[in-house]
Amino acid sequence: MPKTIKPANYICSSCGSTFSSWSGKCQQCGEWNTLELEVYPTVKSTNNYEIVSLEVGLANDNKRLNTNLSGIDEVFGGGIVEGSVSLISGEPGMGKSTLLLQLAAGVARSSSVLYVSGEESLHQIASRAKRLGIVTGNLRIASSNSAEEITKEIINDSNKLVIIDSIQTIKCDEIGSSPGSVSQVTSSTSLITNAAKQSDTAVIIVGHVTKEGNIAGPKLLEHIVDVVLSLEGDQSGGLKLMRVTKNRYGSTNETAIFEMQSDGLIPVDNPSSILLAERKVTDGSVVLAAMEGSRPILVEVQALVNPTSYGYPKRAASGLDLGRLNLLLAMMERRTTLKLGDKDVYLNIVGGLKISEPAADLAVVMAIASAAKAKKLNANAVVFGEVGLSGEIRQVPFISRRISEAKSQGFDYSIGPKPFKEKTPGFLKPVKDIRSALNEFLS
Repeated sequence: MPKTIKPANYICSSCGSTFSSWSGKCQQCGEWNTLELEVYPTVKSTNNYEIVSLEVGLANDNKRLNTNLSGIDEVFGGGIVEGSVSLISGEPGMGKSTLLLQLAAGVARSSSVLYVSGEESLHQIASRAKRLGIVTGNLRIASSNSAEEITKEIINDSNKLVIIDSIQTIKCDEIGSSPGSVSQVTSSTSLITNAAKQSDTAVIIVGHVTKEGNIAGPKLLEHIVDVVLSLEGDQSGGLKLMRVTKNRYGSTNETAIFEMQSDGLIPVDNPSSILLAERKVTDGSVVLAAMEGSRPILVEVQALVNPTSYGYPKRAASGLDLGRLNLLLAMMERRTTLKLGDKDVYLNIVGGLKISEPAADLAVVMAIASAAKAKKLNANAVVFGEVGLSGEIRQVPFISRRISEAKSQGFDYSIGPKPFKEKTPGFLKPVKDIRSALNEFLS
């Protein structure tokens, strides 16, 4: 039979789209000079796979490593599963390497851990560990860029956890392209993943992010791994949030919250009090009862409305999607008496947090209306609720948890949609539409 030649594919390093021929511009995402030739490494055929009964598979289930860090075990679903591969991403300077070194030290209290860095020397890793006060014999460090060397260490050694920082610096020898290319990232991750499954070793991989905030490399990278985590927050300070977007071993509704200090990232037990500590009660200030995973958190929403100095009004948002802000402004123009077409609107979520849930709509609208009319909302009220294009206030999940958090912080009442089943006598003041909310509670 004639030998089948596999056609060449070109992959966009920005969005992961595949094309049969090269072009200067990706037709999917519009980025220039991002198409790279996909190189297929030589794969040796093996027949050493194992077939076992379901009972044998269940007997090896639920073997997890405890990190001894508050919040991290919950994000992983009860600890790091042995044999799992996790991917953590975040912007430069967010604290990924610091957090992973703390995580490695926590696991090393009871198990052997190897920390491999392709970006730092052994001296740099040791200096950071000294600054964090980490001294443990079960934690070993290495500096390597070879995927083959790391794979051998995973298979042949007795490490329970291997941390690789970062996958964009790892190179597979069989591929001629430079580290960080689509082929290198895909092939190196596949080699490491196979070794982790074969040796039942837990592996955590650090991934870089693009300027849009997405994980760099092909989308296939996220499909290969078992857990995808992201570290978000303000680089200059404030709180850092560890979110989980994929988890084959647990829920994706958990979030860990940290604060950067001199001795590393410290878990925060009461983030609401930190975010509201310096709040000044004025027009344009509204407290939102938000949810970070399954955890309620109170955060201040600030709005500023000024007459525009140019022909086209400016809209800017920090911590909220700008498209969502424009949608809410259009709804307010149509469903209320406010005229914002000749006003500049600025919105800020205090603390460097990014809020994406629709439950923030009502707080955003009330903050903008408060700033536009120079009318304050009661200082002891919290707000939550989704706003439809008709101006109606819609249901949101976890109403009782939001109210419990507001009560614990000393607030008197909350403004939001009337729950279908949950009973919140006295504390929740329900509203049906945006006009009634603004007329009743802005004074």
